[in-house]
Amino acid sequence: MSKDIKKIRDKIDSLDNKILELLNDRAGLAVNISKEKQKSKDIDNFYNPEREAQVISRIKELNQGPLSDEGILKIYRELMSACLSLEAPLKVSYLGPEGTYTHLATQNHFGASVISMSYSSVEDVFMSVEKRDSHYGVVPVENSTQGIVSSTLDMFMKSSLRISGEIETSIKHNVLSKSNSLESIKKIYAHPQSFAQCKQWLEKNYPKIEKVNVLSNAEAALIASREKNSAAIASIVAADIYKLNVLNKNIEDNHNNSTRFLVIGERDTNPSGNDKTSIIVSTKNDSGALYGLLEPLSKYKVSMTRIESRPSKHNNWEYIFFLDLDGHIKDESLKKANEEIKKEASLYRFLGSYPAAISK
Repeated sequence: MSKDIKKIRDKIDSLDNKILELLNDRAGLAVNISKEKQKSKDIDNFYNPEREAQVISRIKELNQGPLSDEGILKIYRELMSACLSLEAPLKVSYLGPEGTYTHLATQNHFGASVISMSYSSVEDVFMSVEKRDSHYGVVPVENSTQGIVSSTLDMFMKSSLRISGEIETSIKHNVLSKSNSLESIKKIYAHPQSFAQCKQWLEKNYPKIEKVNVLSNAEAALIASREKNSAAIASIVAADIYKLNVLNKNIEDNHNNSTRFLVIGERDTNPSGNDKTSIIVSTKNDSGALYGLLEPLSKYKVSMTRIESRPSKHNNWEYIFFLDLDGHIKDESLKKANEEIKKEASLYRFLGSYPAAISK
C-alpha cells in the first residue's frame, strides 16, 4: 500500500469518527424532542411530514456533490427514520404484499426503521388507519402511463382521513425467475397494468409466451419462486425478497414511467413551503356549472395541477371532481378561492394540504 493511500484512508477513518459522533448527537436531540412532546397533550404528534419535507429540501439545496441528490436524500431518509424510531415506533400500512411498488414507495419515504404493515386492498389500508392499527397508510393514486387508481379515489368519498404527503416513484419493471436463462421460460406472471406497460418489449422478446394476470407483481414473484420454467415482471426489491434471478432489467416501454402514491393519516399538516392541496367537489349538471365552480382559481391565480372526474353514483350523468391545487389551504389566495368554491359546490370535501413530492 502506498503512503498516499494510507494518508487518505487515515483521513477517512478520522471523518468516520466525527460522523458517528455527530449522528449520535442528532439522535440524542431527537430523544429530547420526544421528551418535550410528551409534556404536551398531543403526545401522538411525533411525526411531522412538513418538518421532514423542510429538512429534505434544505439538504438537497445544500448538497454540492460529489454525492448525487438522490444518494444524499436516501441517506437522510434513513437517518430521520432511525431517529424517529427513538421517539416512538411509527406504524405504516401499505398495499401489499411485500415487494409491491407501494411497499417500495413506503420504504423510500419512511425509511427502514418504521414498522411496515402489508394489507391486501386499498380499503384495508384505509381501515387500518381509521382503526388506529397504523399511524399512516400508503396507497397508489396515479400512474403516468396508465392513469388514475379509481379504488383510491372512491375510498376518499367514504373516509374522513386526510392526505399527509405524496410520493413519486419511478417504476422499473424486471424479468425475475428461478431459472438462469430466458430460453427456459414458458410462462410469465404479472399485474395486467405491468403487462400493458411492457407490451412492446414482450412482443419483441416473448411473442408466444403464456401471460398470466395476477393481483400484484409481488404475487407474481412469489409464484415464480415456486414454479419451474416461469418468470415474473416485478421490482428489484421483489427479486431480493423472493430469491429470484434478474434476467432482464428495465423492460418497461416508457422509461419515464412513474407512479404517484398518497400518504393518508388523521392529522392536518402545517405548511412546509412547497405544498399541494386536494379537494373533492361536485356541481349540478347545468351548462357552465363546472366553469363557474373553478372560476375562483383563475380569479385568485391558483394553479390546478390535476382534475379527475368520477360518476357520482347517485344521479345519472352527475360527476364528482377530484382537484389537486398548488399551495397550502392556509395560503391567503388559496384560502379565498377555496371559500368561493365551497359556496358554489353542491358537494365539497377537503382532503388535505401536504408537502409536495420532492423531485430527485
